[in-house]
Amino acid sequence: MCINRQLIAGALFVALAVTAAFSFAAQVWGAESKPQESYIKYVDFNVTAQALSDALELDIKYHNEPWAPGFSASLAYLGAKWGGDFRRYKKSALVELYEKLKSGTTMEELTAGLKYYPYYSKAYGAILDGMVGTYHVPKKNPDGTVVMEEKYGLKAFSPIAAGYYYHHYDDFGDSRSYGYRRQHLGHDIMGSIGTPIIAIESGYVEACGWNMYGGWRIGIRSFDGKRYYYYAHLRKNHPYNDIYEGKIVYAGEVIGYLGMTGYSTRENVNNISVPHLHVGLQLIFHPSQKDGWNQIWIDMYELTKFLAKNRSKVYYDKEAKEYYAETVIYDPAVND
Repeated sequence: MCINRQLIAGALFVALAVTAAFSFAAQVWGAESKPQESYIKYVDFNVTAQALSDALELDIKYHNEPWAPGFSASLAYLGAKWGGDFRRYKKSALVELYEKLKSGTTMEELTAGLKYYPYYSKAYGAILDGMVGTYHVPKKNPDGTVVMEEKYGLKAFSPIAAGYYYHHYDDFGDSRSYGYRRQHLGHDIMGSIGTPIIAIESGYVEACGWNMYGGWRIGIRSFDGKRYYYYAHLRKNHPYNDIYEGKIVYAGEVIGYLGMTGYSTRENVNNISVPHLHVGLQLIFHPSQKDGWNQIWIDMYELTKFLAKNRSKVYYDKEAKEYYAETVIYDPAVND
């Protein structure tokens, strides 16, 4: 049975405002004069969709090479060099990194003078490591038998099914006032009611049911525990596709349908003015961050643009009256 929880406590807005007043180093590691706990407490993710696409291309090309840095590590290197500011990004910066590594220079040598590389490595890894890697898809042989084919690449999906129109803009941090004044800690994707919503990454359903802010919503935790994907404002009367707490879902799977529910203490109410999906990505480096005052939510606008290159094709089952993915990917993380 789905459990109703309040996703964001009223104190969160105040806590974020206080946190923003500290210096970058204090936010990440704690002031030098008074060390704090070592887990990461703040992440500002500004990697562009173009940088993500270029890093993916190079990672796929060289992933079998022992010197290759990996998808997230290559971006962490640039993040550490530029203080997380990717406005200056050009593909040549990544190409130069790969050329140096290919010629024999090690990642340890290249990052030796980058004080915050360990931070960016952990922070970007927590966001991106589950999105790229090895996965399996069913392949039908000429004789009719089906085998599992191994592939390497992008194994995360756009939250909007293939063939469905949507539009969006970068609205992270915008003001919200229902219940109390607070920041918008997610990304809104405008679309049509009933549009199939897709699991971005494989994981297990940690929460579902009604939330007075998000309406019918789903919370999916990645298998490594570091990412919590939040999908909200799902369709009135038919929000889910066989969703229940504890269920394992695969990336690309249809989990529900776009709607406009929420902003009500009563269940199954449309109080949102424009049909849209609110999708959020929370990072969890310590158990206290999941529902506590020190939550970390990531701006998903550029990530969503990046994931648009991988949209799940779906079909409609008239008997079940549900949409399903044409091809389900099988992630080794499920067995791990």
